[in-house]
Amino acid sequence: MKLILYYSPGACSQAPHIILHEVGFEHEARRVDLKTKTLEDGSDYLKINQKGAVPALQLESGEVLTENAVILQFLGDRATWPQVLPPMGEFSRYRVLEVLNFITTELHKPFGFLFSSEATDAFKQFVVDGLRKKLDYIDRKLGAGPFLMGEELTLPDAYLFVITGWTEKMLGLGDWPNLAAFRERMLQRPAVRQVLRFEGLLKEEPATA
Repeated sequence: MKLILYYSPGACSQAPHIILHEVGFEHEARRVDLKTKTLEDGSDYLKINQKGAVPALQLESGEVLTENAVILQFLGDRATWPQVLPPMGEFSRYRVLEVLNFITTELHKPFGFLFSSEATDAFKQFVVDGLRKKLDYIDRKLGAGPFLMGEELTLPDAYLFVITGWTEKMLGLGDWPNLAAFRERMLQRPAVRQVLRFEGLLKEEPATA
């Protein structure tokens, strides 16, 4: 039985989707309508994940794993090459997880309020003011990169790519040149392009004569 990733286009599930391709794990991706909580065949997604959110990863055993950071760590622990998560016992592992959890709590969470139709404009502005400071920090940490931890892609890079997409849409990337450059680099990776194409989000270049 293959790994099955439950995803929604452009959602944070894009991060494990990218990692699945980066490490070459055989998998199936099933699209979730987050409004109706149904799959494309009309079946009830809540029977798979009671939280109704994505991502969810169904394992070969049939068990279902949820929460993005945990799913990414699970995939990282199973990957042998490339090493997107250092092994147990290496301190660099905790640096990777440190950044991963920062993205989960300090960047991802605030964006949820910006996407909410129930949040007031005043509250959204409050969220944006705080979010800008967090983006300033991650922009400085990233620096010239090419990746968050240096020369090699690790788990948080896939997650940060999703965040840069949301930032570009909601705030623009003009104030964060390192994040903008990082996004452009990530867009050139075959795994990223494959996922965006699969999710219907890749704007293909026009054909030339």
